[in-house]
Amino acid sequence: MAKSKKSKSHSAPDFMTRRKKRLSFLTEIEPKKMIVFPLIVFILALLTIAIHPPIMGIEFEGGIVVIADGVSADPDELAKEISSAIGVDVRVEKYTGLETSGVRIYAPVGTNANDIVQFLEKKYPGVSPVPSEVHPTFGEMAKRQGLRAIVMAFLAMAVVVFLFFRDVVPSMTIIFSALSDMVIAVAFMSILGIEVTTATIAALLMLIGYTVDSNILLTTKLLRRKEDTVEEAYLSAVSTGVTMSSTTLGALLALWLISTSQTIDNIAMVLIFGLLADFMNTWILNAGVLRWYLAFKASRGDRA
Repeated sequence: MAKSKKSKSHSAPDFMTRRKKRLSFLTEIEPKKMIVFPLIVFILALLTIAIHPPIMGIEFEGGIVVIADGVSADPDELAKEISSAIGVDVRVEKYTGLETSGVRIYAPVGTNANDIVQFLEKKYPGVSPVPSEVHPTFGEMAKRQGLRAIVMAFLAMAVVVFLFFRDVVPSMTIIFSALSDMVIAVAFMSILGIEVTTATIAALLMLIGYTVDSNILLTTKLLRRKEDTVEEAYLSAVSTGVTMSSTTLGALLALWLISTSQTIDNIAMVLIFGLLADFMNTWILNAGVLRWYLAFKASRGDRA
């Protein structure tokens, strides 16, 4: 029994030691080289958004929504049929509730909802589609409120970071990393055609919290380290942080795989892309800046 307890007590340290060895190659990369690649990715993400902005959802642009309970069809095929019949491009998504399932048809402002209703009634006898409209004025108001929520959350995060560290370079790096995570996530939304809706804005707000905690872990570990060298502190932080982020990523992948709701799928996808970007921005970009910064302070005679 004593031998069994001893082996269990050493299992966790052994795992962390092996993890540090696998990640030790990161300490061999020059800090300046660690900074360049994430900056290139950030610039490419900005260019992607500028060339191909993400699609605004009906909540922000206004338009027609027709809900048809009991309709079971391939969304892409049904969208093509409806678009061909009424002469307007529409988008169709399936949904599954606790007691019913069906489809939602989204059409732009100015579309005659009765045309969609009549098409569905003819194709699916017995179905009673329910149309509704989002006025562009309310959509514009929702867009401003969503943007304001993101800006206020970001500013609040920045203030807390500055108050906690009271050091410009580490604080600005954390803020830039969070910004880069969001920009990269939005760029992937543009590429994959994920619409900007109230749900995806909520995911971007959650992303601020998900990504900043790993940056704070790294920065705290390096600036207030107990280890003898910066590299040892970095490896300790990255081995812990990668485990934390991987568990969250695994949970989001499971959510995306089992979800039957397009809204939940979109939230999960935005968070997944944001967390993948955070791996790069925290453990490469932020780490590179901090290693360079601490080396610079050491050259001036400060503790490093």
